[in-house]
Amino acid sequence: MSEIKACLFDLDGVLVDTARYHYIAWRELAEELGFVFTEQDNERLKGVSRAASLNILLEIGGIELGEAEKARLAEQKNNRYVEYIAKMDSSEILPGALGFLKECREQGIKVALGSASKNAMTILNNTGLTPYFDAIIDGTHTSAAKPDPEVFLLGAQAVGTAPEQCVVFEDAAAGILAATRAGMRSVGIGSPETLSAATLVIPSLQQISVAALRESFSVV
Repeated sequence: MSEIKACLFDLDGVLVDTARYHYIAWRELAEELGFVFTEQDNERLKGVSRAASLNILLEIGGIELGEAEKARLAEQKNNRYVEYIAKMDSSEILPGALGFLKECREQGIKVALGSASKNAMTILNNTGLTPYFDAIIDGTHTSAAKPDPEVFLLGAQAVGTAPEQCVVFEDAAAGILAATRAGMRSVGIGSPETLSAATLVIPSLQQISVAALRESFSVV
């Protein structure tokens, strides 16, 4: 296999614990629309853009709305979410994430963000993670949502690395599929049942090191 020259990371659920804030904001919106949005429902929104997430939520509630009203609700949800993440700090970096980012850089591996979030910079700045990235590709740089590979291909391009030399770290099935479509290897963070298409699945970044990554992918 090709040498690993870059690691591309999703943000929510991989590096920081913001998934709960997304869920709370969507749940509150659903309540205002008159239906219940459960944590199980929320699983369908992982790795999905804001507009697509709203469409899924409305589908669950059996509600049809015009584009203008959908845009208003998406903005309302985002404003509520931003209020929550504005209070974030380094305590919400997930276990093992900071150490692995540092190790990648020490080993000469490029580090890029590949996230659908349009609030990525707020989160990275509030948690102090910004300096650990060579490139940041977020929802403000992309036109297509995962499982489209655009975000990861842009990330590889930004760090000057071929797709086959990249490894993607994702907690969502849509993100793993995007990595595969980009021609990249992938590490799923979470459940093997949900992320079975990943090249490797681990519970969290606490369970990985650069040496273990190379060994798992048979790269010396």
